[in-house]
Amino acid sequence: MSLHSSAKFDPILVADIGGTNARFALITAFDAAKNEFVIEHNQTFPSANFKSLQSATEHYLSTVAHIKPQRACLAVAGPIKAEQVQLTNLGWHFTVSEFKQYFSFTQLEVINDFAAFAHAAPYLDSKQNVVIKMGQADSDANIAVIGPGTGFGAACLVRTIQSTAVLSSEGGHISLAAVTDLDEKLLQQLRKDHPHVSVETVFSGPGIAHLYKAMAAVHGVNAKPLDATQISNLANTGECDICDATLNQFCDWLGSVAGDYALTYGALGGLFIGGGILPRMQTRLLASRFVERFSQKGIMSQYAGQIPVTLVTQDNIPLIGAAACLHNSK
Repeated sequence: MSLHSSAKFDPILVADIGGTNARFALITAFDAAKNEFVIEHNQTFPSANFKSLQSATEHYLSTVAHIKPQRACLAVAGPIKAEQVQLTNLGWHFTVSEFKQYFSFTQLEVINDFAAFAHAAPYLDSKQNVVIKMGQADSDANIAVIGPGTGFGAACLVRTIQSTAVLSSEGGHISLAAVTDLDEKLLQQLRKDHPHVSVETVFSGPGIAHLYKAMAAVHGVNAKPLDATQISNLANTGECDICDATLNQFCDWLGSVAGDYALTYGALGGLFIGGGILPRMQTRLLASRFVERFSQKGIMSQYAGQIPVTLVTQDNIPLIGAAACLHNSK
């Protein structure tokens, strides 16, 4: 059943389950005029306070005991295989059908957090996010979502005239390609420590340290044992030229990588970047060669050039995505 109007409907339970926090809310309406879901009773609990997702869910529902949601969608930071869901960092494990039966849900969907990002993309508020690259989005075409964070996620919202679906992937582990001479020199250094240099090897939290070490080697400088936070701080205060060059290269090279995903997914509906790293690097990203490198795709440069790119900084993405997953279900 789809949620078609701006009228209220029976509340649906949505959740964003991560290694640190479990967030729950009820979706009570869809405002078609604003193209947004009405999120109420939003609560966050430390995941470590509970022995299982079942107990965390029971606790949340006890706080809204006067409401009995019949439908639910959970966005989880973990793998989902044949109805088995494993949240490794918490030691939580559950079976989708048993969870559905326990809570007497008529419909239960469990999706990966990056799939939720893809589902959420058409419902994001442009006023709350940052345009990195202007373009002309095709409202019926695919949308790509990527995100450098603890790892690197990539997914696609596939849109046809008849329906939509999310294509999840292990796109963060594809081989990283060099475009410039500096890229190639950095790859040569990175291969000394990483036999397979993937996108995630560089474009993740730990990846910034890998890139810094390679950048120092290319410049003939001894690298210090710095982590991503230290590298960022030294770059932003102007205390370390290699750190500064590392973050600039991170933003520049990410432009080429993002353009590759946009082409791969046929993302004429736009490309959205999330994750925990880039929102803290907005100024540097906007001043970088990201846009130039995004569109440098040879005979496909015009194609890539029309694709808009948005940095997503608004809150509640997994909850919006969970709601959208049910909104678009048949």
